[in-house]
Amino acid sequence: MSDVVLKVENLYKEYRLGVISHGTLFRDLQSWWARARGKEDPNSLVTSRQHNAQQEDDAELRQHFLALDNVSFAVKQGDILGVIGKNGAGKSTLLKVLSRITAPTAGLVKIKGRIASLLEVGTGFHPELTGRENVFMNGAILGMRRWEIAQKMDEIIAFAGLEKFIDTPVKRYSSGMYVRLAFAVAAHLDAEILLMDEVLAVGDVEFQKKALGKMGDVAKGGRTVLFVSHNMGAVKSLCNCGLLLKNGSLAFLSNTIKEIINHYENVYVSSSAIGSNWRNPGNIKNEYICPLEIDIVDASGKNITKTISNDKEFFMRFKIEILIPSSKLTIGYYLYNDNGDLIYQSHAFDGEEKFWPEQKRGINIYKTKIPARLLNEGRYKVMFISTIVKQKWLFGPDNEPIEIHFEIKGGLSDSPYWYDKREGIIAPVLEWVRE
Repeated sequence: MSDVVLKVENLYKEYRLGVISHGTLFRDLQSWWARARGKEDPNSLVTSRQHNAQQEDDAELRQHFLALDNVSFAVKQGDILGVIGKNGAGKSTLLKVLSRITAPTAGLVKIKGRIASLLEVGTGFHPELTGRENVFMNGAILGMRRWEIAQKMDEIIAFAGLEKFIDTPVKRYSSGMYVRLAFAVAAHLDAEILLMDEVLAVGDVEFQKKALGKMGDVAKGGRTVLFVSHNMGAVKSLCNCGLLLKNGSLAFLSNTIKEIINHYENVYVSSSAIGSNWRNPGNIKNEYICPLEIDIVDASGKNITKTISNDKEFFMRFKIEILIPSSKLTIGYYLYNDNGDLIYQSHAFDGEEKFWPEQKRGINIYKTKIPARLLNEGRYKVMFISTIVKQKWLFGPDNEPIEIHFEIKGGLSDSPYWYDKREGIIAPVLEWVRE
């Protein structure tokens, strides 16, 4: 069809594990030469050397991994396609194949027009060049002429908010400055297709809103966007269609983004995220904090495992190990309804500073109350968030989201006139008096 600008047919991407990738060419050659002579790999892990070399056959060392397995789809001009799936599903690999960073093992990709990709913060930037010089270099890589780039330079700089630093080498930029400039370049240069992969996780909230608005404007102008994100709210508000990947395969494809999101959350959300509690499996942390437990509890502190009545108050309980206390370290949560709408957000620093809960190095337990007679009947998702204020996200929508779920049922009112679910997102019972 003439309006199809991107078509993928029977796409495969295969990797052979254990053959290369020690980090340097010298070590890769060293390992290959040892295997060729039947000798022990000098770069193998200590634990692997406990086994007899005869037991480590080449089949295991060269095991095949399909990052993409027979993926086929088409994207029309002006579509904003949301690409979703769990970590390791193949989302980033798909975009790298489409942007020609890596070649497919098999299959066919047909592209009509130029592609601009922003797959990682500062992709393609040279650290010794200034921001302005990198804009020209990125534009040239995308096939733009120098006069075309110069024509849009002021607009790019203003959007990124880097007027004071545009002639500074980018090696001195913070990660937030990197992503702002990289996004501004990709969004403003004249490529017909724009590939975006989790690039908004570093920017602050204000810039994220600005960037999402720009992507919407880009699509309205007839350009096509492929958007990878774990932020279902952003995907829902921005995209008009989507696809779901699971273990490298195309699990679901729809022209309705809400259908894709509902299918993902109902079927493919891991069992560890279902229910009113979460426990750290042992590997989720960063330099500042390590979340240990997240629970929904009643007034006595007992974990709630069943539906919650609207007329009962309950509490969010966070058990967190603080590794580096900081006055800018914040914790909180987002509350979403079943449609993915953000109901509200709550942070430990919302009140006066003198009332902020104390932070101590080591284990801290924080609780916050959700009052009775607030939420309507329905299912809800709580997403844990943590930031270094105005610097970076530690945990959030695009950073390994930690989620728990609960359901409100009944208790909506003592009035005899309310016997089913009330209309509206929330269902407060407010006091009425006659003066």
